[in-house]
Amino acid sequence: MDIGTTIRTIRKRKQITIARLCAETGLSQGFMSQVETNKTSPSIATLDHIANALGVPLTYLLMKKEERMSVVRKDERKTTTSGSHNLKVEHLCAARGLKLRLVEIPPGASTGEVPHAHQGEEVHLVVKGRVLVEQGEDSAMLEEGDSFGWQACTPHRVTNVGDETAVVLLAVHAEPEDGFDPDAW
Repeated sequence: MDIGTTIRTIRKRKQITIARLCAETGLSQGFMSQVETNKTSPSIATLDHIANALGVPLTYLLMKKEERMSVVRKDERKTTTSGSHNLKVEHLCAARGLKLRLVEIPPGASTGEVPHAHQGEEVHLVVKGRVLVEQGEDSAMLEEGDSFGWQACTPHRVTNVGDETAVVLLAVHAEPEDGFDPDAW
């Protein structure tokens, strides 16, 4: 963990001097310097005092960089294609086992010739267009603003039955050990 660097970054961003931080926490400047350079590991109680003085939750100091908020700008999104109809898939964001995708389905196209299955759960929002959604023996005709969800381990398919490109917002959750392909839509 790189807690010291995190503390230093927050302290500098908030324009808090090391002397002021030490005055608020009761810690020595030498000790704080060692903490900020990762030469010593403070106790949880000490980290709690530092977090309070910095005005941040203790849990934030304990998070790894990859566990913190991630931002994907619109022009930085990864875009892929999926299936025989080459559906456009924009990878909006991901956090641990949760993936958010924006899928464009041309008129008459579907997520596959036959329903497919994989590990995890999916929830969807029809942003634009009209789609037929099928899972097992269930089916529904959905339009803009409608939403649906399912266990993805049961074969399923989404088909654009409208005259314009359908856009579906998709959130997929699967545990990484489930063998879920993060690039699948």
